[in-house]
Amino acid sequence: PLCPSTGDRLSEIPAPEYAVAVFENRFPALSGRVVEEPAEITPFTAARPGQGRCEVVCFTDDHHASFAGLPPRRVRTVLDALADRTTALGGLAGVEQVFCFENRGVEIGVTLHHPHGQIYAYPFVTPRTRSLLAAARRHAERTGGRNLYADVLAAERAAGERVVATNDHWTAYVPAAARWPFEVHLAPHRPVPDIPALTDAERDAFGPLYLDLLRRFDGLFDAPMPYIAAWHQAPVRLDRELGHLHLQLFSVRRAADKLKYLAGSESAMGVFINDIAPERAAALLRAT
Repeated sequence: PLCPSTGDRLSEIPAPEYAVAVFENRFPALSGRVVEEPAEITPFTAARPGQGRCEVVCFTDDHHASFAGLPPRRVRTVLDALADRTTALGGLAGVEQVFCFENRGVEIGVTLHHPHGQIYAYPFVTPRTRSLLAAARRHAERTGGRNLYADVLAAERAAGERVVATNDHWTAYVPAAARWPFEVHLAPHRPVPDIPALTDAERDAFGPLYLDLLRRFDGLFDAPMPYIAAWHQAPVRLDRELGHLHLQLFSVRRAADKLKYLAGSESAMGVFINDIAPERAAALLRAT
């Protein structure tokens, strides 16, 4: 359904070829077509309409490709598309946060294997983002307004032990308290709230470093690595000065034949147990 249309087969994309395509998901979790207020569940269970939007982003018209195989100029096109949609969706009434992401691999639950990502326009600020912003706010209050993520990034770049790759505008590093076996943050050196705020130079520099990182992931176990690539952007309206755009790339694969399952401690208590030290993960990725 994500391939170009042909004379005898119409797909989601009514064109014989394309570079990057974006369209609304036919089976959205959030939609602008919600008209009814939900019935009360219990007095203690908040409920509201699922107002928002879910979109699909096709990275290429080649069904057998992968993001890691794209040329840098195509990555720039994808990034520009994400910037354009972030601006457009953030302008919709009721949208509070725009989330761009890619799921890859059957281990993640992917059933549609054409290279694609998604964009969710939420009518609220997500719990994960609220937690990050709360920590950033406490840090700003303690330090006279300093940006928490910018300080963490500077510390990681200075230490160097967990840095996987870097260039003039971006650094990729394994966070010191990584929750996933192989988890990397890719962040611009300049604090910006979201993708639209990136300069042309920063957008050009992103592709080569990200492609290098994806190829390291695939080379780690000599097989396509299942992963989630999640863009952390500041909310549309609130606390934008506390945010610092970054891409979180992580995999549930912890060995060639083993996956990381979220069992008792992770699923029930939210306490992640990671048996791969972040320094070890960074060293393995650098050596790949």
